[in-house]
Amino acid sequence: MKNNVLLISLLLIACCSHYPAKINGQKGSGFVPESYELIWNDEFDDDKNRLPDPDLWYFETGGRGWGNNELQNYVAGVDGSDTCALVSGGILKIIAEKKGDKVISIRMNSVKSWTYGYFEARLKLPQGKGTWPAFWMLPQNIRSWPADGEIDIMEEVGYRPNWVSSSIHCHTYNHVTGTGITGEQYVETAESDFHVYAVEWTDDYIRGFVDGNMHLEFRNDRKGNKDTWPFNVPFYLKLNLAWGGNWGGYEGVDESKLPAVYEIDYVRVYQRR
Repeated sequence: MKNNVLLISLLLIACCSHYPAKINGQKGSGFVPESYELIWNDEFDDDKNRLPDPDLWYFETGGRGWGNNELQNYVAGVDGSDTCALVSGGILKIIAEKKGDKVISIRMNSVKSWTYGYFEARLKLPQGKGTWPAFWMLPQNIRSWPADGEIDIMEEVGYRPNWVSSSIHCHTYNHVTGTGITGEQYVETAESDFHVYAVEWTDDYIRGFVDGNMHLEFRNDRKGNKDTWPFNVPFYLKLNLAWGGNWGGYEGVDESKLPAVYEIDYVRVYQRR
């Protein structure tokens, strides 16, 4: 999750076939490539207000800036009487809000990790200058960033509304050295409607999509060099809503837009049969 320097805006249409998988009796997104099957999901379906399932997710907490000079303080679901991760009406709402002299929000991490697969979520993004929602992946055994790799499935910053992106980061390709690899596209209703954001990660490539439209392809150079391809180990899924920071706050923040709400309809993981 970084301020991307080199934008590779491919704006390509996905060429692979899809099938309308059934999830809990409901039709799937229709964007899942053939030969993949569902192995993990959270539909956030519940009639009662609750926190995310602790068997599936855990919270990362603190206000350390998280490497990006972010302004929020991440809490473990609730902070006193304030709930920032609420499952209600079939939707997970991640809420960033002002509390006293600080902004509180959520950063949550999947309990499980995976090597390769098709990862998708149906999301509606928050509005307002300062917001920085993300759906992304880090290695299970991360020791050094960017050397161990990062896969950003979806990022958007509020000062560029409806421009959504996917990125990869590793030692050779990262924003710090001006070599970041990013694809983006404009989705007119990203902040008013739900859309499906996904990445297909194989031993050959990483591809980023919105509603089946591909905007990023990064291929394994087959050099066997971790500097250019550290993407052969288990990665966790992550959801968070940052406030401000190097990218989210590049043009300042507007606290009148708080509370800001990031909505997640579902998260699904598929692997090849």
